[in-house]
Amino acid sequence: MRHWLLAFVAGFLAVLCFHQVALGLLHSAGIVPFAPFSLAATQPLGVPSILSASFWGGIWGLALVWVLAQVGNKLIWLKAALFGGVALTLVALVVVFPLKGYGFDLAQLPGRFIIGFILNAFWGVGTLVFLRCFGR
Repeated sequence: MRHWLLAFVAGFLAVLCFHQVALGLLHSAGIVPFAPFSLAATQPLGVPSILSASFWGGIWGLALVWVLAQVGNKLIWLKAALFGGVALTLVALVVVFPLKGYGFDLAQLPGRFIIGFILNAFWGVGTLVFLRCFGR
């Protein structure tokens, strides 16, 4: 049980310390229009966006730990980055964005994928950093 709790906490913290920092850098460079650490309410519960993202980062942290346990420790940093960059970005583009009404615009897909890949790869590496700090 402790193992899974630490996986959740690592994913949660990785959103705050890696994903959102990368988003802030992209926002400062003028690449993305939205700022990090948004307190805007999400629907339907009205939870601040940053808490919602961190919660889902924790859930994805569970998935990352499970996947990494299946594929072994060789090139683990690359695997964590690729898991975050590919899996999280595809789910965001194919499931989350349409549910939030952003649509599935093929013209914007390459740019959205690249930005999502960068942000979520940072999350994957950050989750692994926290897992290592926790002794896993």
